[in-house]
Amino acid sequence: MLTVSAFLGSTTPSRSCIGFLAETWDLGAGKGVVAYAPKLISTTTLLLRAGRIKMRTISIPLLAVVMSTLASPRGHNGQRTKRELLARSKRWAMSSIELVEEDPGPYPKPIAQMFNDRIHEHRNHKYVISGMGVTEEPLGVFSIDEQSGKVFAHKPIDREKHAFFHIKFNILDVNTGSKIDRQLAFDVKIQDINDNAPAFLHPRMSVDVSENTPEGLLPVWIEVTDPDEVSTPNSTVSLSVISQSPQLPKMDLHRIDDRLARLNFTGCFDYDKVKMYEIILEAKDHGKPSLSSSAVVTLNIIDSNSHPPRFKAKKYLGEIQEMVTRENVLRLSVDDKDTPKTPAWRAKYFFVEGNEENNYKIETDPETNEGILSVVKGNDFERTTMTRLQVRVENEEALYVCGDPATTSKGFWDTVNITMKVTDVNDPPDFENYTVKVYEKEEQEPGRLLYTPKVLDVDSDISNIRFTKIEDSADWVTIDKKTGQVTTTKKMDRESPFVHDNIYKILLAAIDDGDPPATSTGTVLVHLLDINDNKPKLINTSLTMCGNKFNKVMIAAKDLDSHPYSGPFTVSLKPDDATQLQPWKVDPSTGEEVGLVSLKRLSYGKYTVPLLIEDQQGVSAEDTAVITVCDCRAGNGCHHERLSTSLGAAAIGLIIAGLLLFLGLLLLLTCECRNKFKHGSEVQADEGHQTLIKYNQEGGGSECKTELSLMLTRAKDAAMTFTNGQHPGTLQITQPAPIMTGYLDTHNAGLTQGGSLRSNNNISDWLERRIYMMDRNHPEYQAHDYAYEGEGSACQSLDELSFSNSEEDFHFLNDLGPQFGHLGSICNQMLGVKGTQLSPDKIG
Repeated sequence: MLTVSAFLGSTTPSRSCIGFLAETWDLGAGKGVVAYAPKLISTTTLLLRAGRIKMRTISIPLLAVVMSTLASPRGHNGQRTKRELLARSKRWAMSSIELVEEDPGPYPKPIAQMFNDRIHEHRNHKYVISGMGVTEEPLGVFSIDEQSGKVFAHKPIDREKHAFFHIKFNILDVNTGSKIDRQLAFDVKIQDINDNAPAFLHPRMSVDVSENTPEGLLPVWIEVTDPDEVSTPNSTVSLSVISQSPQLPKMDLHRIDDRLARLNFTGCFDYDKVKMYEIILEAKDHGKPSLSSSAVVTLNIIDSNSHPPRFKAKKYLGEIQEMVTRENVLRLSVDDKDTPKTPAWRAKYFFVEGNEENNYKIETDPETNEGILSVVKGNDFERTTMTRLQVRVENEEALYVCGDPATTSKGFWDTVNITMKVTDVNDPPDFENYTVKVYEKEEQEPGRLLYTPKVLDVDSDISNIRFTKIEDSADWVTIDKKTGQVTTTKKMDRESPFVHDNIYKILLAAIDDGDPPATSTGTVLVHLLDINDNKPKLINTSLTMCGNKFNKVMIAAKDLDSHPYSGPFTVSLKPDDATQLQPWKVDPSTGEEVGLVSLKRLSYGKYTVPLLIEDQQGVSAEDTAVITVCDCRAGNGCHHERLSTSLGAAAIGLIIAGLLLFLGLLLLLTCECRNKFKHGSEVQADEGHQTLIKYNQEGGGSECKTELSLMLTRAKDAAMTFTNGQHPGTLQITQPAPIMTGYLDTHNAGLTQGGSLRSNNNISDWLERRIYMMDRNHPEYQAHDYAYEGEGSACQSLDELSFSNSEEDFHFLNDLGPQFGHLGSICNQMLGVKGTQLSPDKIG
């Protein structure tokens, strides 16, 4: 066998050529003879072994290109053409090798041998290969003998995993590792064998099929796969139905393409006979040997409406009172052989005739499938005493009859007749108008007739009908029991909270004398027309003006009346107090809201501004706005809100009661202390001295009008010092004067621990004890007689009388401030009026 393979040879950059290798193989001896033409300087040759290994020859067009290149002149153009062709040849795969898939071996198995005629120039060389199966996945499939160039396969190859290998080979210098010649490549193709049986994508399927499915294609898709080489007998598959159970209807396959088919049937399904089918399918390829697989399809037949519903009875009777509505008056039963609780079994009921006025409705009981007849609008006995109804029944799902297209298309339903008897009852009175509208002005004088109802009653005497009031929220009307006349008993106020949207509602009832009595209800809607019966007023009388920001505050008014008896309003200052209104003006003065403007900068505080407010009709009213002028640092609110000091009558009464209680307790305490002092032990000699203390108090002087108070102090030589609060002096008393004793007795005074004289009953006892003690313990302090000049004071209080040491300095009393100066001048005036003048000169 003679094959021709292209090879690439080169020597130096300036010399290259393309030659042909003619190989003669002796298939029996396994030897080959190689001949070269023309003479080549450098050649790389791929030697192929005989056997299962095949080599694809180079194509004739390629040979023609090569031959034309060799026959061209040796000029410049010829050399350029050669170089271009050599450059293109670098991208060619030299040959393609075919290996049989899953070859049993033995391994390693030689598949090819590399040769290069430049090896004589490089004694130390080696052959190397790379690519798929060598340096890339899958690894360990191919190898090469570095010295001889033989290529070996090491394991069987599964074509379904790797159908093609691309291998690159080189010859390298062992010492330098550089390439001796250009890199070449060859392809190894794996020849397919029939080692895979076709497989169903779904080997077991369960599909629900409705009973009423028409013959033909079923919703069952069959898909197969075969991983063997495409478009070969190994992957060509045939599909068929091996068996089915039951045998009818007949099943087969409708082929769509090489890999897809659809299940088909001829005939009808009958759920009552067969509820499940099992079909076995086979997929078989055309390889040698042929391989096959099977699949099982289960068809679950779903019941459909193959049986129409039928009424169990042909007629029904019922009874209902007139003008009565009621649920579940009558139940209609049907029989259906289809599967319960399915659309093929559920019934639907329809009125065929007799319910033209929609007095009845019929529904389906989802549990029992019965038809429930109800009365939704009362029947009038005077119009009809008997009602005849015709009702039709059918299923939710359309009826299907296999082999009977006419019945399937037209459908089938059953009907039944129902007779409903209407019994007479006492009808209530019938108002001519159940709702009437009455228009009336508000604030009309009582006694006005608003409405007289008209009623009819076919079952009772109208003269025996009585009327009564059901609703009258404000109690403004009365209803005549015989005639039903609605009459006002009070003035009707449109602004009343019982009036909504200017309408006042009154409900009245008409009751007949039947057994039992029947009642009807009528409604009277009184539309109240507004009059100007309300005066305008301010919405908010207390307002705040930020004195540091604005000089204006907006005032809003309101009027309970409606247009045109309300706003816009005209607001003006009430000319009562010209002084009070001088700093104010109203601008703007007309509108729902007006502005109150201060004409000058006002001090912070509260101001009352009387205003006069008029509505559109000139009805006016007075109101007062209280304006608080304050400092607003943030926002429009006062920074410091002052607490109100005004008290109500209750608060004032509580304060007075508290004061009276306090005075009573104080009086009781005073009496108790007086008794204890009278019977107590002697007063200690070191009782405290009373004097005036300067507290630097700021405020107005007291308008005290008390009499002159004597400040008595025991001094040396039995002298008594005294003062009138301004000029101290000394009084020499030579002997006790009866007048002094009488004077002291007339004063309502006593002693305290501080030395004050509080009681006129105790002062003489106290003086006597003191004199007794001094006479006994200190003879040098004998009592002396003192002369007394002047008149006794009419003041009943001796609180100001005190004892002190004469050596105390009272000069600070001369500089107590302007308030005490004012008090002193008042006291001097009082003493001058009474003719009393005390001074140190006169006393001396």
